[in-house]
Amino acid sequence: MRKIVAASLLLLSASAFAQAQTAPFDMSGERPPGASVTPRLTPPTPAAPPPVPVTPPLSVTPAPATPAAPAPTPVPPAVAARPQPAVPAPQPAAAANTVTPPRAGDVRRFIVPFSTLGLGGEYDRRSWSVYLTPEQAAAKASFTFAYQNSIVVAPEASALTIYLNNRPIGQQRVGSPDGSSAVTFEVPPGLLQPGANLVTFEANQRHRTDCSIQSTYELWSNIDPAGTYLSFAGRDAAQLSSADAIRAIGVDGAGKTEFDVVVPALEQPGTTKPLLRLAQGLSVLSSMPNQIFAFNTASLPPGGPGRLSVLVGTAAELRPLFPGLPPGAESAALAAFVTDPRDGSPVLLISGPSWQAVSSAIDTIVAPTDRSSDVRRDVLTTERWSAPNAPLVFSDTNIALSQLGVKTTEFSGRRLRTSFNIAVPADFYANAYGEAKVLLDAAYTDNVMPGSHIDIYVNDNIASTVPITTTSGGILRHLPIRVTMRHFKPGLNSVAIEAILMTKDDAACAPGSTAGATPRFALFDTSELQIPDFARVGQRPNLAAMVGTAYPYGRATEPTPLFIDRVDADTLSAAATLLGQMAVTAGHPIAVETVASPNTIGDRDAIFIGSISQMPATALSQTNISTASQASWRPVADTQAGVVDTGTAFEEWNSKVSGGVLRNRITAFREWLSRNFDISRSSLQFIPGAEQIFTPPNAATLLVAQGSSPAGAGAWTVVAAPSAKDLREGLEVLTTQLNWPQISGHITTYSSKTGKIDAVPVARFDFVPSTPWSIANFRLIAANWLSTNILSYAFLLVVFVLLIGVTTSSMLKKLGRSK
Repeated sequence: MRKIVAASLLLLSASAFAQAQTAPFDMSGERPPGASVTPRLTPPTPAAPPPVPVTPPLSVTPAPATPAAPAPTPVPPAVAARPQPAVPAPQPAAAANTVTPPRAGDVRRFIVPFSTLGLGGEYDRRSWSVYLTPEQAAAKASFTFAYQNSIVVAPEASALTIYLNNRPIGQQRVGSPDGSSAVTFEVPPGLLQPGANLVTFEANQRHRTDCSIQSTYELWSNIDPAGTYLSFAGRDAAQLSSADAIRAIGVDGAGKTEFDVVVPALEQPGTTKPLLRLAQGLSVLSSMPNQIFAFNTASLPPGGPGRLSVLVGTAAELRPLFPGLPPGAESAALAAFVTDPRDGSPVLLISGPSWQAVSSAIDTIVAPTDRSSDVRRDVLTTERWSAPNAPLVFSDTNIALSQLGVKTTEFSGRRLRTSFNIAVPADFYANAYGEAKVLLDAAYTDNVMPGSHIDIYVNDNIASTVPITTTSGGILRHLPIRVTMRHFKPGLNSVAIEAILMTKDDAACAPGSTAGATPRFALFDTSELQIPDFARVGQRPNLAAMVGTAYPYGRATEPTPLFIDRVDADTLSAAATLLGQMAVTAGHPIAVETVASPNTIGDRDAIFIGSISQMPATALSQTNISTASQASWRPVADTQAGVVDTGTAFEEWNSKVSGGVLRNRITAFREWLSRNFDISRSSLQFIPGAEQIFTPPNAATLLVAQGSSPAGAGAWTVVAAPSAKDLREGLEVLTTQLNWPQISGHITTYSSKTGKIDAVPVARFDFVPSTPWSIANFRLIAANWLSTNILSYAFLLVVFVLLIGVTTSSMLKKLGRSK
C-alpha cells in the first residue's frame, strides 16, 4: 500500500513540473523599480487600471498603447492626462503635422504662434499669451500637445511641464524619439480667464550616456504646432460677440494668422485708405506675430482656425455675396459679427449705405488702437509670442530680471541658458562704445571646476564672458558683468545668460551620472540689467529702425504719403501685410494717404510699394537702385536654361585672373581683422564713402530699400518686386516674426527660391535730431562717431595735441622766465 501511495505522489509531482516548464517565458519589458522579482509560472493576466485622481496638477497616468492609435482624442472629464505607454517600446504615433478633427460639439484653438517650436538643451522655457473670449474662458477645457524628442534624451530624467497662468497643469516624461506623440491634460475649472492667458512650456532634459558640454546641444524636444491646442466643450466657445473678440483670432496649425477681406469695390477710387486703416487696426488688435492679409472681390472664403473673414462694402455691394445681410446696414454704419450660413464660422461685417458710412464703421473698430505720437510708450508688445512685453529703455535704467520673465532656477546639469527681451528706441546710437552691465546674483557649489564660465549673449552674439576660477564654490551678489552694446539694435533685443559648468564627476561620467539630482548652480531673479545713458539721434537710412519701431513713420504727425502703382488684390494684400506689421511695431495704426506721383510728396517721409517696372524713377534713384533694373530684373525660371548669375560668374573670374589668389588672401585678412578687432575698410576712412548703385540680382524676388528724399529732409522707403504676385508672396514671408528682424542696413533682398535674406550695410547716413539739443547727448554722439571712424579720431587727437603744444609754448614764452 505504501509503495502505491509513493508512486502516485511521484506521478503528480512530475505532472506539475511539466506544467511549469510549458509556461511561456516572460519578455514583457523591464519592471518598474520596487516591483516583485518572483518568476511567473503562468501567463500574466491583465490587471485592472488603477484609479485616476481627479485633476492632479503634475501627474500623467500610464496605460497600454493600442496597435493603431491614429491621433489624440479628447479625454473624459475625470482624466487628468492622456495615458502613455509604460515601456519605451516602439509605439504607433500620429504623423507630424496631422490634425485630428475635433470631437462633435467641441471647439479647438491652436496656440503655438510659430511654424516650429523647439525646446533645446538641458533647460529651456518658452512663454507667450493666448487671448480667450469670455465664452471660451467659461467653457470646460483640455490642453493637448504633440511632441517628438531626440533619441539621446534620457526619459527617466527628462520631463516637459505645461503651465497655464503660472500654474502647472501637467508634466510628461520625455519619451517619444520614434515619432510624434500626443498628450492631453484637463484644465482645472476656473483657471482660464477672459483676455490674456499665459502659456508656458518648460523642458528639463538629460543625456542618456554623455556628460560633456557638447552633448547638451544634442538634446531637443520639438512641439508640433498642428497637434498643440486647447479644446473647449460646447459650440458657444466659437461665438464672437464683440469687436474685442478680434484679439482672440489666434493662429492655425502652422502658427499663421490670416485675415480674408472681401471687398467688391476693391479697385474703386477712395476705398484704399479706409481699407489700409482697417488692416492696421486688425493687426494691432490681434498683435499676432505672423499675420497676412488676403483681399478679393468675388467670394467669401471658408473659415477655419486662425482665420477671420471680413466683409467690407455698402449694403448694395454686399447683398449678392451675403444674402443674410442685417437690415440695419442699409440705413446706418454697421460693424458686427454675423454667421456664415455655409459652415457656421463667424464673419466680421462692415457695411453701411455709402462708403462714408463704411469708413465710419471702420473707425469704430480701429479707434481704440489709435495713439498720439507725442505719447511715449513704455513697452513693445511681444506677449503674443514672447511674454512678458519687452520694456522700452530710453536712458539710464536698472531692471530686475524678475520683471523680464526670468525665474529663480536651481540647476543640476552642465549648461544652463535663459533669455529675456529688452527694447531700445529707434534713435539708439551707441553701437561702437556703449557698455551695459548684468548685475548677477548666482551661486555655485564646490563641485564646479575652474574652466567653467558664464557667458552673456545679445541677439545670439556673444558679448561678454566671466570665468569661474575658485574651487570652493561661491555666492555672487550683484557681480558686474560688462556687456558691449555693439550688438544692440533699435527695437527688440534678446539677451541670454548661459552658464557652462564642469565638474570632476562629469569628467569621469560613471554610469547613471548623466542625470544629476543635486543642484550645482543657482540663478536668482534678483539679478539686474543696467542700461546706461546712450546717444540718441536718428539716422537716415536705417531699415533696422523701421523694422524695430516703424521709424520714422510711427512718429509722423501728418499722414504718410503712400504710392501704390496699381490697386489690385495682390498689391493691396502686400501693402496691408506690410503696414499691418509696421503698425504692430509702432504700437498704433500709421495714418497714410495715397498719392499718384512722387512730385506731390515733396520732402516728406514716404513709402513706395509696387512692381519694379511701375516704380517711379525718382524713388529708385533716391534709394540708389539702378533704374535699369526696371527692365532687367526678372527672376530666373526653373525651366530657363543658359542664364548665368552675375555674382557667381564674378567670383569664378576673380579666381581665374592673375592676382586672384592674392586678392583672396587680402579678403581673408580683412575678414580676420573685422572678426577679431572690429576693424573694417569703412572704419579706416576719414569720412564715409558714397552709396553704390545697387542692381538686384535675378535670384532675388523682393527688395526693401531706404534713402533720403530729394532735398534730404525725409526718408523714402521702396518695397518692390518683379511682379505683384512676387510682391505679395515675398512680404508674406519677410514679415513673419522669424524673418522681420533680419531686415537691416540700406537695402535688404529676399529670394523665394533659396529663402535667403541678404542685407547691404549703410555706407553713409545723415543724422536726424530726435531729442532737444544738449551737451551731454552731443558728447555721446561724438564719442560713438569717433569710435566708428578710427582715422578721424586719430587725426583729431594729433591736431589737439599739436594745439596744446603750440599753446603751451606760446604761454611759456610770454609768462616764463627769460635769460
